[in-house]
Amino acid sequence: MRCTLIGGSGFIGTRLIGRLRATHDVRNIDLRHSQAYDDCTAIGDVRDEARLTELLQGTDTVILLAAEHHDNVTPHSLYYDVNVNGMKATLAAMEKAGVRHIVFFSTVAVYGLNLTAAPDEKTPCHPFNHYGRSKYEAEQLLEKWTAARPDRSACVIRPSVVFGEDNRGNVYNLLHQLASPYFMMIGKGRNKKSMAYVGNIVEFVSHLLDNVTEGYQVFNYADSPDLTMRQLVDFAAEALGRTSRLLTIPRWLALAGGHVLDTVATLMGRKFPISAVRIRKFCATTRYDTTKAARSGFTAPFSLRESLQRTIAYEFGGQKTN
Repeated sequence: MRCTLIGGSGFIGTRLIGRLRATHDVRNIDLRHSQAYDDCTAIGDVRDEARLTELLQGTDTVILLAAEHHDNVTPHSLYYDVNVNGMKATLAAMEKAGVRHIVFFSTVAVYGLNLTAAPDEKTPCHPFNHYGRSKYEAEQLLEKWTAARPDRSACVIRPSVVFGEDNRGNVYNLLHQLASPYFMMIGKGRNKKSMAYVGNIVEFVSHLLDNVTEGYQVFNYADSPDLTMRQLVDFAAEALGRTSRLLTIPRWLALAGGHVLDTVATLMGRKFPISAVRIRKFCATTRYDTTKAARSGFTAPFSLRESLQRTIAYEFGGQKTN
């Protein structure tokens, strides 16, 4: 099978190319070169329909990863320009190139925050930010495209926060802060967090490619079992050698400080690693029902605790920090 990734030069895409090249003919389209797989990468913009049409010739399956996803993107219209218009251009190019199958990386942000129960794929979507709203709009476009012809298929993956070796996202930031003597725990940490290890999610994509079915399918993806934020922090702190007691501050105080930093950032034209949005996300319960993915026949090769240990060992080399 010839698989063409769009936006595959980043964290997930790099791991995915490495995994799929063993069994498939893999191409990559991205705005930037791939440090690991530039031999199969062509420069292209997800919003450039003509360029995509040219590069998708001969493709069997598209894997769409390209997205505007950071918390502090300005202006907000960029989320819709890249995530929604990018989907429009991709589907139009697929139509012209005769491509009938697509795997789309969406997000659990489409569900919203602090839900009373872990949402499954049938739960109504109520995105809380522009990123989630733009991804949900892209999903709706994809669902209409799939329904227009019976020989089309689309698999939408809604992953929880993805972490792993060489990632510099929220989980790495947490681990990096825990490795320093200045980490402060916010709140009591009773909120549960669903997380996804990159080594498992690329195996899930491979599983979907090997079991293509026609029609429109949506899958939540997270590794089990969910940990509370307190359990996650304690486990990571132990793995990092943090033996001293962690300082805890109330959630309301942290939020107040986050709003102050947001104001300072706006006045100074800077971006800080701590913001009110990131504090709310740290304290929010983000659990997702992944029963459907499990019923697809997929078994994750790594447990969540093993995944965290692998990531910590790679990033911090077993260095002990007291």
